[in-house]
Amino acid sequence: MKKLKILLLLLVILFLQINYCFSFPVKFVDDSGKSFTIKKIPNRVVSLVPTITEIIFKLNAEDSLKGMTYHTVFPSNDSLIKVVGGFFNPSVKAVAALNPDLIFISNLHTEIRKHFKNQDVKIIGLGTSSLSNGFENILLLGKIFDKENKALFLKKKIDDEIDLITKKLGFIKSEKRKRVMRIMGRTKLMTPGSDSFQNEIIALAGGIPHDFERNGKIITVTKKEWMRFNPEILYGCGRDKEIEKKILTLPGWKDVDAVKNKRIYYFPCDLTCRAATNTGYFVQWLAASIYGKEFASDENRVLDKKITTIRKIECNLGYVEDIRIDETNILDFKNRTLVIDLKTPMATLSTLEGQRDGIKTLVNHYTPPSNWLIDHDHGVDSIRKRICSALKLNQDKTSILITGADMNNLAVKKESFKALEVYAFVTAGINSNAMRMGKDKGRFYEPGTINIIIMSNMKMSKRAMTRAIITVTEAKTAALLDMDIRSSYENGEYRATGTGTDNVLIVEGKGNLIDNILDNAGGHTKLGELIARAVYGGVQEAIARQNRITAQRNIFQRLKKRSITIYSLIAKEECDCGRSKNQFAGEVEELLLNPRYAGFMEMALSLSDDYEKGLIKDISSFKKLSDSIALEICACNLKDTKEIIDDKQNMPIVIKIALNALFNGVYHKGL
Repeated sequence: MKKLKILLLLLVILFLQINYCFSFPVKFVDDSGKSFTIKKIPNRVVSLVPTITEIIFKLNAEDSLKGMTYHTVFPSNDSLIKVVGGFFNPSVKAVAALNPDLIFISNLHTEIRKHFKNQDVKIIGLGTSSLSNGFENILLLGKIFDKENKALFLKKKIDDEIDLITKKLGFIKSEKRKRVMRIMGRTKLMTPGSDSFQNEIIALAGGIPHDFERNGKIITVTKKEWMRFNPEILYGCGRDKEIEKKILTLPGWKDVDAVKNKRIYYFPCDLTCRAATNTGYFVQWLAASIYGKEFASDENRVLDKKITTIRKIECNLGYVEDIRIDETNILDFKNRTLVIDLKTPMATLSTLEGQRDGIKTLVNHYTPPSNWLIDHDHGVDSIRKRICSALKLNQDKTSILITGADMNNLAVKKESFKALEVYAFVTAGINSNAMRMGKDKGRFYEPGTINIIIMSNMKMSKRAMTRAIITVTEAKTAALLDMDIRSSYENGEYRATGTGTDNVLIVEGKGNLIDNILDNAGGHTKLGELIARAVYGGVQEAIARQNRITAQRNIFQRLKKRSITIYSLIAKEECDCGRSKNQFAGEVEELLLNPRYAGFMEMALSLSDDYEKGLIKDISSFKKLSDSIALEICACNLKDTKEIIDDKQNMPIVIKIALNALFNGVYHKGL
């Protein structure tokens, strides 16, 4: 028997080796026309192209990745992958320090190509000028990293997502199709060229893209072209919103259907600007934004309303029958729901529904972006009815929370003390409508929510349930403050205390502690302490899962949340120090790769918050520190600093002083 086991083991090893040999070598030609042969999985990879980096992570091949740009937010907290600068200005020195065996570049990275020209490093250029390029890259990277099956799965998923929209668009007559344009730019209105992948995406989403008969990544749009095309739907990302304020308020520019009817939408930049693993997801979101009313009709439904259980969740609460995440097709798009079935009816207290009795099922429901505009037109009661119908639940006995945070990113936290146990089920999305209560204004909001369900193995009185809401809220806010989560408004000037749509659901529970119902959930009680700890940890974990944000994120991401990028702060295309804007920005960014100068900026961010709140009165010592930092960087006899930063948004003074020190150090270096 022992010999048979050894023989079987040898056969398995031989089988794996044979299959490995069939996978390699991988031969291909990159965008520059250079031929490559990959004989084995590379293990020291640097990716300077966010699209390629995204694919590597989605293939679960990140173990090979040693360096990436700060434009990539994957992963949330993996310090083993070093940031080597930005996409436009990666640091040659930082890349070289990683001793890479393969580097993915774009045609912008001429300095990288030049530096490694005669070294034993594969410099591979993979572009995504079209959707077919993006799909080819997924399959090629699958081969390079020996993840071919995963790559095929990703490609099929994208194909299926696009195929669904193609079928749904079959119900819409050609004369009802909308003219759609992607807007870009800062001072001039621009758009991707006629041959861009963005126009391919518009067509797949059922829109009619422009055809200005000009190709290229970005082209400038004339007012005549604009008015002749008369777009009915406009979309952009990030700072493209500036165009809406600066250009689309002017005569002619404001007189197209999309502006008049307020049909302007903004999406995450990693969807609008990349042809990669999320293409199908974005096609669905864009199509639903264009044809929301048509898609809402039951007559246009393509898929059956069936329930698929994704996974079970372990929980030791005796009064719980089952906890699971179910997937359903609501209006043909995949919705995911946390479903908690109770053995006996209980009382609940919810900030969405108030106090209710006789509840048998608790629900936290994820509505995907493709459903958002449809749902906003129908109201909460209609949404609740639709959810219960899809999940086959009794609406009168179901307590529901609704969120735009994916249930795949659910955080479950358990805290205990002796016989007392508390569970927190948390979903969190804070990128779109995080707010600072007492500072931000109540107005139209983008989807984004922190939902928290609290359950204990002991019964809580109504008083304790009510007090628990305060405890949950304070713990949630503490978690956000400790992560330096910024408000989505006012250029991230304030730390966020929550989002504008947060909700809490407290469950009565069953059981007793020394024959007494728990009657208080405040901070001076064990129940309150456990609730707070579970919520604090759950909120931070859920944000890391959903938004890939942690307290340990790099300085570039923290500046970006304050609407600050190094390149945008440089006013002139070429400074009088003899360097181009791009080169100058690159040198400042390279400083921030150094922990010393990154730490200096992090100190400034923290100090700035307290100074703006009036907790610090005198910053003269910080000004002296900033002057010494500038001297240290330039290694020169720097007597007077100059105002270099182009501060159009009037950033907080402490941050401006710190950045100006870095800018002056670089400016005077070598003069």
